Amino acid sequence: MAGRRVWAVAGGGGAALAGFLALLVVGTYAASGSILQSQQTALAQLAPGTVPAAYAALIQQWGTLCPQLSPPLLAAQMYQESGFNPNAVSPVGAQGIAQFMPATWQIYGIDPTHAHAAPDVWDPADAIPAAASYDCQLAQDTKSVPGSSTSNMLAAYNAGPYAVISADGIPSYTQTENYVSSITKLAQSFAATTTITFSEQAAGAIYYAQSKLGTPYLWGGEGLASQNYEFDCSGLTQAAYASVGIQIPRVAADQWYAGPHPSRSQLQPGDLVFFSTDPNDPSKIHHVGIYVGGGMMIDAPHTGSVIRYDPIDAEGDYFGATRVTAGGAAALPTLQPGGGIANGGSLS
Repeated sequence: MAGRRVWAVAGGGGAALAGFLALLVVGTYAASGSILQSQQTALAQLAPGTVPAAYAALIQQWGTLCPQLSPPLLAAQMYQESGFNPNAVSPVGAQGIAQFMPATWQIYGIDPTHAHAAPDVWDPADAIPAAASYDCQLAQDTKSVPGSSTSNMLAAYNAGPYAVISADGIPSYTQTENYVSSITKLAQSFAATTTITFSEQAAGAIYYAQSKLGTPYLWGGEGLASQNYEFDCSGLTQAAYASVGIQIPRVAADQWYAGPHPSRSQLQPGDLVFFSTDPNDPSKIHHVGIYVGGGMMIDAPHTGSVIRYDPIDAEGDYFGATRVTAGGAAALPTLQPGGGIANGGSLS
């Protein structure tokens, strides 16, 4: 990251500043702990930057097709199915961004803009509307089933409507149960929010990161003994949250989805702060740090540097923040190298 503005704590003035930062973090935690707020999700709106720009308008439009669906829920479903990869193919042959099985696509595939001779499962402009239409059809098919109509709709997308009708609710298939739970939780990571619950694990994550101050940066570093206990940026944030029992993905762009997204004015210590070469595309995230308050973060900046305090404006391309939650992290799909989702897909 050539061209970064270097900011380091050094000498007696650095010790004073470090002490100030410690007091700042403690003070912010005390204030935050006394005003814990419940999360309020704006179900009709996507949080900025959570969906690649090429798909955001489609998901916002088609996510309101029926009452059981919302744009954040549809976004979570597409991310769970394919990681927004329009070329994804599952081990059982499900295809495209919405992971339709070929036989299902033949029935439910649509081409709203009439851009093709036939609906194209590989084109998100067809597949996303088709997924929303199929969701709403499944909601209609299972409308007499007891329980949450949204949960039954998602279960039917995964296991088929007859499995849901026969089970009188979510069928007792582990994959289907996890599918419904994961998408429901993951939707919070895509929703525009007004207030977001304070993270109780944040203090421990910061404590871990502070204990690594001065450690040399290592590209690909995860703090392993074989790596001389050195880190890169996302290796540090992953290890910091692992120290408090929350497993987040290895790559910064995937860590972005590990919880809801506070605005800059809502930042609290422990939030992960992200930086991207494209202000509209989370897949272009290239750096992550742990916010500590006062406009500062702890990060592992680049080769030749050490883990240190930096202003969040030092990178010059601040993208946004994530308040990591155990539920949000646990809901994330496992992305495979070939573009599929290890714990997504469909039984139907």
